[in-house]
Amino acid sequence: MGETIFSKIIRKEIPAKVVYETEHVLAFRDINPQAPVHVLIIPKSDIADATEIIGSRHAELLGELFDAANEVAKLEGLEKKGFRLVINSGTDSGQEVPHLHIHLLGGRKMNWPPG
Repeated sequence: MGETIFSKIIRKEIPAKVVYETEHVLAFRDINPQAPVHVLIIPKSDIADATEIIGSRHAELLGELFDAANEVAKLEGLEKKGFRLVINSGTDSGQEVPHLHIHLLGGRKMNWPPG
């Protein structure tokens, strides 16, 4: 995987509004929010998209990403009202940055189908 804006955010070369961080995961506000709460949750390791998440090798990291999503939801007051998690994988899905990331969206009623 090449250098991405997320790589630079992880290294603190580009500022971001961080809302949650662990040794392996970083969560920060999206610069183009699609809901009142729109946080991106990313692994600090170089994983381009969901196709690179291979079985048990990444099980612990996936657990950490979902733990982070739940923690962010609590911090944002969404644990009771609900929130949506979205993972785009590949350009046809709308993935703009080739670094695995989860969109956490909330703070308003979500519509279905989503896209």
